[in-house]
Amino acid sequence: MTGVTAVQSAAPIIGRLVVVGLGLIGGSFAKGLKESGLCREVVGVDLDPQSRQLAVELGVVDRCEDHLATACVGADVIQLAVPILAMEKLLGVLAGLDLGNAVLTDVGSAKGNVVRAAREVFGTMPARFVPGHPIAGSEQSGVEASNAQLFRRHKVILTPLPETDPAALSLVDRLWSVLGADVEHMDVERHDEVLAATSHLPHLLAFGLVDSLAKRNENLEIFRYAAGGFRDFTRIAGSDPVMWHDIFLANRDAVLRTLDTFRSDLDALRDAVDAGNGHQLLGVFTRARVAREHFGKILARRAYVEKVAAEDLSFLAQPGGSVRGQIRVPGDKSISHRSIMLGSLAEGVTEVEGFLEGEDALATLQAFRDMGVVIEGPHHGRLTIHGVGLNGLKPAPGPIYLGNSGTSMRLLSGLLAAQRFDSVLTGDASLSKRPMARVAEPLRQMGAVIETAAEGRPPLTIRGGKALTGISYVMPMASAQVKSCLLLAGMYAEGTTTVTEPAPTRDHTERMLRGFGYPVAGNGATASVVAGGTLTATRIEVPADISSAAFFLVAASIAEGSDLLLEHVGVNPTRTGVIDILRLMGADISVQNLREVGGEPVADLRVRHAGLKGIVIPEALVPLAIDEFPVLFIAAACAEGRTVLRGAQELRVKESDRIQAMADGLTVLGIKVEPTADGLIIEGGQIGGGEVDGQGDHRIAMAFSIASLRAAAPIRIRDCANVATSFPNFLALCSQVGIRVAQEGQS
Repeated sequence: MTGVTAVQSAAPIIGRLVVVGLGLIGGSFAKGLKESGLCREVVGVDLDPQSRQLAVELGVVDRCEDHLATACVGADVIQLAVPILAMEKLLGVLAGLDLGNAVLTDVGSAKGNVVRAAREVFGTMPARFVPGHPIAGSEQSGVEASNAQLFRRHKVILTPLPETDPAALSLVDRLWSVLGADVEHMDVERHDEVLAATSHLPHLLAFGLVDSLAKRNENLEIFRYAAGGFRDFTRIAGSDPVMWHDIFLANRDAVLRTLDTFRSDLDALRDAVDAGNGHQLLGVFTRARVAREHFGKILARRAYVEKVAAEDLSFLAQPGGSVRGQIRVPGDKSISHRSIMLGSLAEGVTEVEGFLEGEDALATLQAFRDMGVVIEGPHHGRLTIHGVGLNGLKPAPGPIYLGNSGTSMRLLSGLLAAQRFDSVLTGDASLSKRPMARVAEPLRQMGAVIETAAEGRPPLTIRGGKALTGISYVMPMASAQVKSCLLLAGMYAEGTTTVTEPAPTRDHTERMLRGFGYPVAGNGATASVVAGGTLTATRIEVPADISSAAFFLVAASIAEGSDLLLEHVGVNPTRTGVIDILRLMGADISVQNLREVGGEPVADLRVRHAGLKGIVIPEALVPLAIDEFPVLFIAAACAEGRTVLRGAQELRVKESDRIQAMADGLTVLGIKVEPTADGLIIEGGQIGGGEVDGQGDHRIAMAFSIASLRAAAPIRIRDCANVATSFPNFLALCSQVGIRVAQEGQS
């Protein structure tokens, strides 16, 4: 638990806190820390007598002073919460005082200006001065609006310098964290550029637009008929003019750079309107819309994650039940990724149906939008991709952020290694821990220049303009992502690129390349491409994802009385390892209405309860079911006898160490398991109840949800938030077919 309420009984860590400026920000900082108990005394300083009186009466501070020198005697921390252009004068006064070992910090929104002023008056930047900026506010102002919870779940950016005392930085970080803030550290220059773009420029535009319209003779008519969009866009023009005058002057250089970039983009937009260039307009509008939606999702997710952090989002799965009915699970993620990539590089317009609107596939979509591809949608799983051809991609405006999508990063590495421009691929904390050397090394053999972080991990910096040469590459371990990466690079490489696998993996890339008219040679464990081909736009219907269907295949297999129909499931033979393994264990699964859609085999799967038996899983099937093993381990726990898995070391470098995570959870539930370096040995038995850890891995959380069907008592699964982003309607589908699992605290 974080925030003020979490530290009411904390022992003081500083003696005297002095807050200079008792407006909304300074007053809220003072009040929050006073209530936290971390300060023996909180002293306020303000030029306004009424503000000083109110601050004491409202419990914002313990006492107030009207003289700065008096207040600062014996101070441990001095917070400067005055307007930005008043800061230089205040720092000048402080420079003439004996501040002892006090830590200085501030709340100004233009850090470069504050640092310059401090260096000027002190002669050097004081080591115990920690510049800071809380990104929080309120419609109200003044000390009477002070709110101890104001900074809770808001960003606070600290901008330490090389000479900043680490102990001072740590203390200021701690104080903001105690107030429930999300504290980040950033370079001064980077902070000012970010704020110029996200806060200062929008205010400048709003002030300017309203002033421009107000100066027209017909302004009364314009404002009379202005609708909600105008009101929303110009709301911030009602902000304090003096404060913003100060901010623009203080952060002038960064604002001008941002404004110049915007003016250039605005000129290009004007030219498109003038020329009637609808394609360019559509590109701008679709990119802007999805960026705005993405921003909205970030805010919504932030609120969701904050709620989760406070509650530790958990699933509670009730024991027993049977599985009946018919459902269609979400679209195949692998095919969704590839439809965007190849559709973007094709000549013409590609239509996609059944696209999976999960975060991973959306990360790929945004990457291609960043590289200049116009993509309409997604809307109810439909996309329209205006292809730019194999050589039509443009440099992204900055690093390409891919979230948690390893597929996006590995496949894009192959494409971007052959482009004329440099690219940087980044991801979240989880993706940044995953190995990328497996694609970087063979791409380097083809002539690509790729730089990675330590141990071959992201971010990846890919240097463009390098001529690639085809290679014959024998993969040391089976991986569809590595194979696909090299085949995509091979479309640009001189000669032939051939990839040979130790065992067959999913062949969606080969099938889709052929569907777009690009020849792919080979069969079985070998695939080859030759540069010089063309991708021609087509129509793609994405089948339901067999990896998502796997949870329900196991559910119906283990629960007595079950009879379930899964509709329109992709049954590509390189993906059906889960069906083959379950059938070897005795599962009753029938394939009905088999057909081909867009080059991919699709069928309806009917599964009924059957008694399962433990088996030694053939290693040839391991690559064909690598993502489905968490739920297959549940099937093994319900089977009679022993199940042995070997050759699955890749499971240890997924979103979690899936071998250890499942072994730990099954042990809690009373199942005898033995993890090995490359697999797991499971003795079937009676599943009990208990509390297991989902470890932030959606497949672990969903697998233990399915286990409840055969459990003797409820199963509580912690850390399940990622299920909502990878399989958003999982709980709803469970409820529909009779699996009694729900978010804890909800019914």
